[in-house]
Amino acid sequence: MIEPSGEEFPAENGPQLTPELAIANLQSPDLSLRYYAAWWLGKFRVKKADAVDALIAALQDEADRTELGGYPLRRNAARALGKLGDTRAVPSLIECLECSDFYVREAAAQSLEMLRDRSAASALIKMLDGGVAEAVQVPGLPHLTQPYEAVIEALGAINATEAIGLIEPFLEHPLPRVQCATARAMYQLTQNPIYGERLVQMLLVTDDLKLRRVVLGDLGAIGYLAAAEAIAQAKVENSFKLIALKGLLEHQLTDELDSLSISDDAIRVMNLMDSLL
Repeated sequence: MIEPSGEEFPAENGPQLTPELAIANLQSPDLSLRYYAAWWLGKFRVKKADAVDALIAALQDEADRTELGGYPLRRNAARALGKLGDTRAVPSLIECLECSDFYVREAAAQSLEMLRDRSAASALIKMLDGGVAEAVQVPGLPHLTQPYEAVIEALGAINATEAIGLIEPFLEHPLPRVQCATARAMYQLTQNPIYGERLVQMLLVTDDLKLRRVVLGDLGAIGYLAAAEAIAQAKVENSFKLIALKGLLEHQLTDELDSLSISDDAIRVMNLMDSLL
């Protein structure tokens, strides 16, 4: 039996909620209502202090367990906390990095990436112990020993330059998605275009549509401007191209924040976006 990943796909006929009712439902004896409420608070980014408090409390839940020992409510709560952007959740998310449930650890790392709090660096670095040799698939399960993609991306996002020596060897990991996460983080940590170009080459040579989508997300996340044309010409849906180009444009405009004019590079990206609409 394979442990489900706990992806946040509630039933289409989920209950109609308000922020107050969703927060109250996190204390409901009905586990399905609690699971849905955690998802809903993140989906609609309910940035209320009591919502954050209730979600942090849900990270300790013991009632909602799968047959193989997973914690579905904790997974949704961890995901939601990243979307709410409140750094009060950081200590509890760091604790989740030691949870027995792979998907809780993954969700916690992803949310720590969103929160970009440097205090998480040492706990995330610890998850790379053993290096590439230990980054193997767990027998009988569809995942590796640790959520390496999420951990490496989080370290890149929080600018954990002290982890460069541990991250770089994962460029040689057998899974392309881990290689991409590593190139993404290495570019963020070093600004060396060799890592951006590695992502561009992956985009050009892979026949895997899902991987092309992942690479576009990586290029947009790091704002690698030299990839603009490759993104626009990639063999993926235009919606993914537009999201990636939007990431490039946001990085460019942030860099030009003090300028009174828009650069030629920013205009070039805007024109590429227009051509896809």
